[in-house]
Amino acid sequence: MKSRIVFLSLLFFAPLLLQAQQILFSEPYREDGQEMNFDILGRMKGNVVIFKNVRWHYAVNVYDDSMQLKDKVELDFIPGKAFNVDCVAYPDYFFLIYQYQKRGVLYCMGVKLDAEGKKMGEPIQLDTTEVGIMGDNKIYSTINSDDKKRIMVFKTQRKDDRANFVTLLYDNQLQLIHRSRFSMDYDNHKQAFGDFFTDNEGNFVFTVTDRKTSRENASSFSLISKGPLSDTVSVRNVPLQNNYIDEVKMKVDNVNKRYIVNSFYYAERSGNIEGLYTYIHDVVGDSVFASVYTKFSDDLKELAKSSGSRKLAFNDFFIRNIVLKKDGSFVLTAEDYSTQSNGINNWNRYDYLYGSPYSSPYDYYYYNPSYYGIYRPFNSFNNQNGTRYYYDNILVINMSKKGIPEWTNIINKQQFTDDNDNYLSFNIFNTSGEIHFLFNDISKRDKLLSDNVMTTDGTVKRSPTLRTYEKGFEFMPRYAKQIAARQVIIPSTYRGQICFAKIDF
Repeated sequence: MKSRIVFLSLLFFAPLLLQAQQILFSEPYREDGQEMNFDILGRMKGNVVIFKNVRWHYAVNVYDDSMQLKDKVELDFIPGKAFNVDCVAYPDYFFLIYQYQKRGVLYCMGVKLDAEGKKMGEPIQLDTTEVGIMGDNKIYSTINSDDKKRIMVFKTQRKDDRANFVTLLYDNQLQLIHRSRFSMDYDNHKQAFGDFFTDNEGNFVFTVTDRKTSRENASSFSLISKGPLSDTVSVRNVPLQNNYIDEVKMKVDNVNKRYIVNSFYYAERSGNIEGLYTYIHDVVGDSVFASVYTKFSDDLKELAKSSGSRKLAFNDFFIRNIVLKKDGSFVLTAEDYSTQSNGINNWNRYDYLYGSPYSSPYDYYYYNPSYYGIYRPFNSFNNQNGTRYYYDNILVINMSKKGIPEWTNIINKQQFTDDNDNYLSFNIFNTSGEIHFLFNDISKRDKLLSDNVMTTDGTVKRSPTLRTYEKGFEFMPRYAKQIAARQVIIPSTYRGQICFAKIDF
């Protein structure tokens, strides 16, 4: 099998030499089926390192530069049925932070491993919580700063309309800097947490949106932050001027010391999306740097809509990426996404947004990780038989550092499939001031990997499609990860087994 994969790769090189694109596949293994979870850790000491688990068995795969498997290291020190295994990777080592429950006690553990996947010490206990035999054990999360000098493990427990937090801030050697505890009012039916972040200083920051009912858009939101050595939080209420928002997406700009918040906004409580709201908070001055409502024009709505009325054009769009630039400006991407179950269009934006408990530079742009993150096939929303998934057009907006749109563009695509959407949607990576949009073109029998390149002025160039000459290989670009300035790892499947393609651009 190994020699055939190499032969396919050599065949693939020939038509792509002029574009300087090369692809190499790892060998698929029978035990690596589509129920496998994985996390692409990146490049370490010349190797490509990937963490995976299959049916409670955990391992690290180490590949050489030709994507040949050098070693598979079994992580038998992780107890069976551990959960929430998070990875924080560095150039020559990485941490695994995981949880497991024994009787009524939940244990949060951390361990350091080298670039070959070998332990550099025994696992250490980071925290414990008594949850009872039937209690909620999905309470720990792990986040890290962009420079990875700060790692934060935090837990959230809700009781009697209160959200109780414990935060543990660590350095890049997993040495505890500060532990704190705080609580805040929280109504699970009317409020929703956004994503949680820690910046390079170790500040803990997140958003909370407020709705009057569970079926309405949010009428206000707050920016919450806590200093690295503080035990209390600061709450900044943001007025919406009689407008409404739904999903809030935040990005930490560590270079310019700002928190950038974006959300689609509505003029009515249960109306149609009118445009984009951008709020930028200046961390140093603890003040509002920008607060801007951008109404989408009729022309943009006409370009964006896949079907139906123009006024409904953005109702199924969701913000996917915020790509920072050095001067504080940024590029925002959003995607048209919806589902249909058993032939009935019962898709509901509010169920999707609020159905869950809480919802280093490269050239011109700063690196932006995949919005999908770790591949966990059983954790996807609405993953059930009889569901058709639609992933359509991509909206791209270039925003100034003051939150003013400088140009907009639409990348057209139409994707749909039944029951399994792992091959749909898109991912981005940055090369020399250009953003590449990778997604499968499913208009033909064989899925082709489309590469649309957007320049700094918003011009889109379509590169030649990437394909294999052997039937059976299918790319999963939504889970891809950029591991170097011009190198991307794209998970793929071959006859039901997962493998990994390394593409050099």
